[in-house]
Amino acid sequence: MENKAIKNRYDFVFLFDVKDGNPNGDPDQDNLPRVDAENQEGLITDVCIKRKVRNFVQLKKSKIGEDGKYIPESGFDIFIRQGNILNNLIDGSSGDTPHKRQSNICKDYYDVRTFGAVLSTGDKGAGTVRGPVQFTFSRSEDRIYQAEHSITRCAVTTEKEAKSQEKRENASTFGRKTTVPYALYRMHGFISAVDAQKTGFSEDDLNLLWEALLNAFEHDRAAARGEMNPRKLIVFRHNNHLGSARSGELFEKVKIKKTTDLPRSWDDYSVKIEDTNIPQGVTIEELL
Repeated sequence: MENKAIKNRYDFVFLFDVKDGNPNGDPDQDNLPRVDAENQEGLITDVCIKRKVRNFVQLKKSKIGEDGKYIPESGFDIFIRQGNILNNLIDGSSGDTPHKRQSNICKDYYDVRTFGAVLSTGDKGAGTVRGPVQFTFSRSEDRIYQAEHSITRCAVTTEKEAKSQEKRENASTFGRKTTVPYALYRMHGFISAVDAQKTGFSEDDLNLLWEALLNAFEHDRAAARGEMNPRKLIVFRHNNHLGSARSGELFEKVKIKKTTDLPRSWDDYSVKIEDTNIPQGVTIEELL
């Protein structure tokens, strides 16, 4: 893959919502939806959204072989995915120096080229790759309510459980499900042209990232996650590799206001992009 790395810095704001689902459960809190302990605003980790991007790229850039395994297009394999033994991949990469092995891994794996990776765990090792694309935690615009629901199951899982219920007619087992009734989440992203030069993150890679963000939820449906939908993707493009304005200054241009005291849908918010006093050298594009 020829290195045609991006030459412009980007910052972006990604808005998405969830209805009657758990977008990112916290294993330390019985899988309740993640919240900020101080103000009860909802949180979704950066790695959660990165996982969805990886999964979409794998679907988009692979075909399924006769053995049921994914066969990726050249340059679009996924390094961090279920079933991979990372040390084996690192040790098996070509190149007689850590730098060459790192370069080849970036060339072969889209997610390393995009998000970076720690490649120093194998016997040979390949150092650490700092990815050009970084996500923040996603945070809800308002406090969320962690709804808990009791559910029943008529089937049992073991013989012991079946015998204990023989004397009870129509016996069921009980479980629990947690959801967020509705929340609008906001995530910020940063794309460094300087780091892109080191990994080879290209314009084609960038377009694939935008496509993944806008479509990842479509291929990640689950009863536990309810309805999740992208709502806005606002991109700030700088006219050079270092940038023409500070990221925080640009993010403040995106104003979100609720139009009701208890938002229950996307229509209960208004989103405005202040297009006055935009720093010179920055252009704004709405991809959704």
